[in-house]
Amino acid sequence: METLVDYAGPAEVGGPFARLTLNSPHNRNALSTALVGQLHRGLRDAAADPAVRVVVLGHVGGTFCAGADLSEASEGDPFDMAAARARELTALLRAIVESPLPVIAAIDGHVRAGGFGLVGACDIAVAGPRSTFALTEARIGVAPAIISLTLLPKISARAAARYYLTGETFHAGEAAAIGLITMATDDVDAAVGRLVSDLGRGSPQGLAASKALTTAAVLDGFDRDAERLTRESARLFVSDEAREGMLAFLQKRAPNWAPPAAR
Repeated sequence: METLVDYAGPAEVGGPFARLTLNSPHNRNALSTALVGQLHRGLRDAAADPAVRVVVLGHVGGTFCAGADLSEASEGDPFDMAAARARELTALLRAIVESPLPVIAAIDGHVRAGGFGLVGACDIAVAGPRSTFALTEARIGVAPAIISLTLLPKISARAAARYYLTGETFHAGEAAAIGLITMATDDVDAAVGRLVSDLGRGSPQGLAASKALTTAAVLDGFDRDAERLTRESARLFVSDEAREGMLAFLQKRAPNWAPPAAR
């Protein structure tokens, strides 16, 4: 199997942490089924290693994560296939939230779609000067449904309304101001290194119990809303408007609902 997530443990990185690196730059680190499976395995391996105190989730290339891999072929009922992909993403986000280890997102690139869900699921997120963020789902006829499970508990209600609806691009400083990330910095590696050093002083039990206090409400939201949001995501994804929106995006043209001046 192609390695889409590079794993490095404490012995390899010289510290009390494991590094998971999204390494599929050819498709902007899109969340293919294979990549999702490798992330699950990396999280399990890290949690099973008694020397690991924290996981650092980073990336190769100019994009942290572009969301779902829309190029993957699928067979069967389109709604069922879309729902299955939504459940796949939900399970990954929940695995990050439920991990007994703190997870740090180390970002210095573009974040789109499902990539937002990863950022929201991480306990701490650090973003560098090349980072950009945009929730453009409404522009192609869908909505940030599944990723809301980890986004809405983190960002302010006013910010959610603005960026969910406008689709505008914002940068690391604004992401920190609205609560999406923990800090914006000019040196991601140095900032992450300081955090790893501080977290490395914690005991496994102390870190796990402390993290659980901060994630309990998020997990309650998964239990309450995940299936409803899965069905909503699938309904939107197979709609006529979404088909037009995605086709317009691929063809680099305005969708048919855009005002004449924008076409």
